Amino acid sequence: MTRADRDDNDPYAVHHLQAGPEADAESGRIVWDPLHSLWNGAILAGAVAAGLLAFSWAGVAVFLGLTGVTLLIGHSVGFHRRLIHGSFEAPLWLDHGLMWVGTLVGMSGPLWMIKAHDIRDWGQRQDRCHPYLSNQAGVWRDYWWNLHCRLELTRPPVFAPQPRVADDRFYRFLERTWMLQQLPVALLLFWLGGASWLLWGVCVRVCVSVTGHWWIGRLAHRRGPQTWLVHGSGVQAHDVPWAAIPTKGEAWHNNNHAYPGSARIGLYQGQQDWGFAFIRMLEHAGLAWNVQTPDNLPPRRALQPVHGLILAPPPAARTRSASRTPPAAPAAPAARRR
Repeated sequence: MTRADRDDNDPYAVHHLQAGPEADAESGRIVWDPLHSLWNGAILAGAVAAGLLAFSWAGVAVFLGLTGVTLLIGHSVGFHRRLIHGSFEAPLWLDHGLMWVGTLVGMSGPLWMIKAHDIRDWGQRQDRCHPYLSNQAGVWRDYWWNLHCRLELTRPPVFAPQPRVADDRFYRFLERTWMLQQLPVALLLFWLGGASWLLWGVCVRVCVSVTGHWWIGRLAHRRGPQTWLVHGSGVQAHDVPWAAIPTKGEAWHNNNHAYPGSARIGLYQGQQDWGFAFIRMLEHAGLAWNVQTPDNLPPRRALQPVHGLILAPPPAARTRSASRTPPAAPAAPAARRR
């Protein structure tokens, strides 16, 4: 598959990879990733120091506030729904602001995040994939692999980001300097509240965000409620209801596998989705448009309702840009559930 063969407008596609028939999601080896390993190790050490040597309730408040803001605006809305899936459009200045806040979460730069996400997404759509991609290893091995190592596939797909990503100089700047972006925040926090604010507002925040991202992702690919199965995918997604608010709606992961191009992830009654609420706020202010939801996405024939239920997103999912409700998913052969 070449870039010309890839349909960048398909809301259900993996947009930033070129994967020909020779690509293999299963064969590969785990190698140590010194950059991310040393970063995550140093951040963990700082988080331990915050708990043992610099505890303060003000520091905890700073941690909670900054974690909520960066996960909502940066990771959920910026990196995941805007950067990776392109589920809405925004002015360039706002787009860059979202990417900067996403970088502050502390996982890595925007290009690394796209590549890591899309390799996992592509692998899980295959009949079989490496346990690194499916989170099927034991818990401590899975932790070590995901926070301190990387997977080198024997025959990987080619990482070929869309031009809107590859040609953006600010994205490339963030990619080169993603660790340094913590410095202005760290200096400001130290000036305002000393070592306690710095350690809780940077080290504890980044440690909890990175570790929590891995842990919720692991749960979402192993067990939990399901509404949909994606026919042909070797790894099916699950919801993690208790994590809906901490993840700002990302924990409705079964919906995300079913409708990856949707800006709304919490589709059904009672599914809190603060990320989509923020996007709706931007839309009402004229700062977001072409907001995609299952109401205005084309039908996805690969979807099969679990237990044979016929489900469609509720009318509340509609936005000003919605035009129609997709038909119920057609019957399909049962997909394997893992």
